[in-house]
Amino acid sequence: MQNNSVHPETLQNRPLAGSLLMLGSALAFAGVGALAKLAMEELSTVMTVFFRNFIALVLLMPWLLAHHGRAIFATRRPGLHLLRAAAGLAAMYCIFYALNHLQLGEAILLSYTTPIFIPLIAYWWIGEAVSLQTRLAIIVGFVGVVLILKPGAGILRTAAIFGVMAGASMALAQVAVRRMSTTEPADRIVFYFSLISSVVSAVPLLWSWQAAPPRVWLVLVIMGLLAVIGQVMMTNGYRLSPAARIGPIGYANVLFSTLLGWLFWGEILDSLTWIGAVFICLAGVVTSYQRQIIVAAPGTVHSSRGRHVSVFPREDDSAGGDP
Repeated sequence: MQNNSVHPETLQNRPLAGSLLMLGSALAFAGVGALAKLAMEELSTVMTVFFRNFIALVLLMPWLLAHHGRAIFATRRPGLHLLRAAAGLAAMYCIFYALNHLQLGEAILLSYTTPIFIPLIAYWWIGEAVSLQTRLAIIVGFVGVVLILKPGAGILRTAAIFGVMAGASMALAQVAVRRMSTTEPADRIVFYFSLISSVVSAVPLLWSWQAAPPRVWLVLVIMGLLAVIGQVMMTNGYRLSPAARIGPIGYANVLFSTLLGWLFWGEILDSLTWIGAVFICLAGVVTSYQRQIIVAAPGTVHSSRGRHVSVFPREDDSAGGDP
């Protein structure tokens, strides 16, 4: 993976290639969700989360060391790396728990509330302005969440709440990434996330290790490989085309996941969930687009608190996918 901070000289305008890469990343991330759900039929959530992180780290390390050497370890933002890893790992635990207890498409859809939470966190943390259109979109998005949770029907499920918490945690992780982007290249951010999350998620294995048949290990390896492929394709997709143009394609993950859930588990989403899906996707597209147009210049965003905040806008802010 390359540094995907927005620098005008590195961006290209190849919308078809960017769109195809984004579609490919959505399919890869849907595969990650399906394989995680399959693995958790025989493994605990904590083991599945660990191997999702550890296998990705093992696959990435040779490439990172070959291209960066010891420089990959150098950082001036250790606190933000810890925060990003903690938020990303929390998101992963939440979405894996949701995957283990909800339909595949439903769990993925709830985790795609990330773009709804990002403006709220960015306003609270760095004072980034929230436009009227974004505020209305956030309201629409939360209406969609309510339709999926169905609290009035008496079937408000803990797993569904965890799905929404995954979206909120991932939003915090993405805002942390934006804060680091002034000094930290994307490769280093990915490296520290994979390293920290692997170490932290290994701790519960001291008392919860399970034996697994060979077929499960194969599932785990393919899951880690797809996670890396999806991240690489998404990163390069945003290099080839503006986020506002191809970002909405990431929501194809919801459709792919719903299809995989139907094919392998016979899952069918009800009408209220589909309506909620439309609301959430619409809100996500609007908030992502609005975040692009409020950027005054590379490295600067308008602040509603009367100051400018030095933050390189990240082209993957509008992306869904894997933590």
